[in-house]
Amino acid sequence: MLIQKLRLQHGWSQEQLAELSGLSPRTIQRLERGQTASPESLKALASVFEIEFSRLKESAMTTAPSTSDSRSDEALAFARVRKIKEFYVNLALYVLIIGALAIANLVTSPGYWWVVWPAAGWGIGIVAHGLRVFDQLPFLNGQWERREVEKLLGRKL
Repeated sequence: MLIQKLRLQHGWSQEQLAELSGLSPRTIQRLERGQTASPESLKALASVFEIEFSRLKESAMTTAPSTSDSRSDEALAFARVRKIKEFYVNLALYVLIIGALAIANLVTSPGYWWVVWPAAGWGIGIVAHGLRVFDQLPFLNGQWERREVEKLLGRKL
């Protein structure tokens, strides 16, 4: 519960916290549901949140951590740039592979454009990936999660 509260106070999604801490998103999900964490996982999270290791074992938090720390902002910026880079790599692969398939389509069966099916299927995935990377979906991000939790609680985190 404390891990989720810290994450939401920073406005991070589970995926962002996973990237910053070096843990898997699945591990973050399990820890937020209250499952036991290994000392290594707690140390990684304590480092990301810049709090004492022992504080993550506490069940209640008395003061909110500072969100203005430049190292956290830099780590988030690096994580975001990595996601953008990954998107562009996937887009380049899409163009190259669909281009090669289009050439193969022209050579093998110019009367039937079967290449449109893999292009459309993969293209939908590329568009969805781009919308997520560039935060064009107003839901499914850390800021949205924080607002919803605050609305349900009737107070700020």
